[in-house]
Amino acid sequence: MEFNKGDHVEVASKEDGFLGSYFEVILISYLAINKKYIVQYKTLVKDDLFGPLEEVVSLPELRPVPPEIEVNEFDLCDQVDAFDSDGWWVGMVTAKIGRKYAVYFENFGVECVYHAKDLRVHQDWIDGTWISEKENEISD
Repeated sequence: MEFNKGDHVEVASKEDGFLGSYFEVILISYLAINKKYIVQYKTLVKDDLFGPLEEVVSLPELRPVPPEIEVNEFDLCDQVDAFDSDGWWVGMVTAKIGRKYAVYFENFGVECVYHAKDLRVHQDWIDGTWISEKENEISD
């Protein structure tokens, strides 16, 4: 899949401490010489706190923003993305506590509690198709 300048997409971070996270970005430009993209993060800022963070990333690190899957509630063991620390982090629902959910993050060995509004069904972008445990094949 190709992306174009101005597209809103997500970066799947491969950096230590960020594995299993997705951050929303806007594509600023394509660097044809090394087939990479310059992206601007929507929620992350530069170290000096002046302006949004920009970074050069490769195509395998990019994916479209996943479509919303409406759910009334999450079940135990559902794989979800939790919005925390300016990005979406992959975890698993371990408990329902009133209107909140406990989510375990295997990459970090940590469990946190979130409102349902801060969770989304986790989806993987595989060969141009969204795949989810909630819905086997979503869209292309």
